[in-house]
Amino acid sequence: MIGFALRFNNLGAESLSEDELNKLQTVEEYRANGLSGKNGEHPFLMKGLQTLSIITSDKVNNFVLPPQMRISDEAALRFPVALFGTFITLLIFLLVSELFGRSIGLISAALWAVEPMAIGFDRIAKEDSLVLFFFLLTNLFWIRGQTAAERGSANWLWHSWAAAAGFAALIASKYYPHLLVITTAYYSAFQSIPGQKWEMGKLRWLKFLFIMGVVFLILNPTVLLPDTWHEMLKFSSEGRIGHDSYEFMGQSYRNQLTLWLTGVPWTFYYVFIAVKTSLFTLILFLIGLPIMFRRKLGDGRIFLLLWAFFWFMPFSVIGGKFTRYFALAEPLILITAAFGFYYSVKLISNRFAEKPVLAAVFQTTLFVVLIAFPLYNSVSAAPYFRLFTNSLGSHFAAPGTYFPHDEFYDADTRDIVAEIARRSRAQAVVACETPTLFEYYARKMGRDDLVFVSLSDRSKVVTLASGDFVVEAMGRRYFSNAAYFEYLHGSMTPTAETAIMGITSARIYQLDTGTIAELQAIAKQ
Repeated sequence: MIGFALRFNNLGAESLSEDELNKLQTVEEYRANGLSGKNGEHPFLMKGLQTLSIITSDKVNNFVLPPQMRISDEAALRFPVALFGTFITLLIFLLVSELFGRSIGLISAALWAVEPMAIGFDRIAKEDSLVLFFFLLTNLFWIRGQTAAERGSANWLWHSWAAAAGFAALIASKYYPHLLVITTAYYSAFQSIPGQKWEMGKLRWLKFLFIMGVVFLILNPTVLLPDTWHEMLKFSSEGRIGHDSYEFMGQSYRNQLTLWLTGVPWTFYYVFIAVKTSLFTLILFLIGLPIMFRRKLGDGRIFLLLWAFFWFMPFSVIGGKFTRYFALAEPLILITAAFGFYYSVKLISNRFAEKPVLAAVFQTTLFVVLIAFPLYNSVSAAPYFRLFTNSLGSHFAAPGTYFPHDEFYDADTRDIVAEIARRSRAQAVVACETPTLFEYYARKMGRDDLVFVSLSDRSKVVTLASGDFVVEAMGRRYFSNAAYFEYLHGSMTPTAETAIMGITSARIYQLDTGTIAELQAIAKQ
């Protein structure tokens, strides 16, 4: 219930991101014209859930409700991900309990419920939390099937068929078929053990794949449309990359998967762990890390090690990175922290072996402390959970400077557009990096006259006139616009600024004749 409250409270507080607006436009396309290949580089399942959520919110809003009770498009679009993210808490408990016992399962689940980054992943309308939900569900069925087989149950194969359906739902959420290697590698690790009863065989594997294929088509029917394949091919050839770089720790890097180690640095996700994990949880993670390799954890550690290897190995070396991809690895950090907490408390509790009541009070108190630290961090960061930076990270750099694109994620666009609308003349031109998103909010504010152009489009910059605007949104600094911002920082005071949690989220510049001439000269270079 705590996890539910943190994920749903003020869910529409942040503006839509550019990626989320694409999802909303796809929902509008479905409602107007039926299923189509729009946004076809991503599977259908999440967009289908979002369509149901938007339709339901419209019906609820049709009742005469006070303005504060109306469901915004932002909240309705994010609702499915927040709901599945809440139930990830339960799946972590069930899966970890199956592998390591209920105590470690409870600790892991509690950390997922209250950890700021886990909440932040679940409050954006992207597929990653949905992938994690079905990854956990798939492997919960898979490992329970192993347990049932070894205990001689005649119905153990039903768990395998449920796992096949679960993995189909995963691929219908995001095209990550490679994750099946974690499940199959765990299975293969036990096949050389004499006397084991967990045996699939070729025919059962074929049935597994058949079930997976049928469920995949049911949950992702748009994959049969030619337009979907066109979008998928365009995406896989990196033809859908909208911006030329990603800003990481104050420096811009090319953000393309095929650049491998010459793209965003391999240290990206390790820095993320260090500065975005609650400090107490991070300390427990470091304590638990060596424990993860010890035999006393049992065979369950094999699954965790395979999960860690097949996530960190490829995602460290690919050149294209975003922090939301880490949603699939975040439970590994929390489960490892649970090891650190459990065995530390157990070691200390052994001193109270002759006083069980005192030991129980001690354990309960420490568990409350364990939850209190990340819960306090989350409540302090709400509703902008992704901006949370622990005291270690804040010591070296201010929040919002490590991963600005993902930390801000266009969260303040409504306020930026409102500020421009208040100051602008009719038919003013606004140069920004997300013109479609700005246009969406301008229409909602009744400013259809405003014209939005891409700041990275040099042919548009040379047409700017006195009284027009340039917007520097945090996280939207690229190779293509860096020269403009360097000039503006040195020669102009922003006309207005917007802020989130006291951190500048955007600078708005209203241009005069001299400034325009300099910007045009830069654009022509």
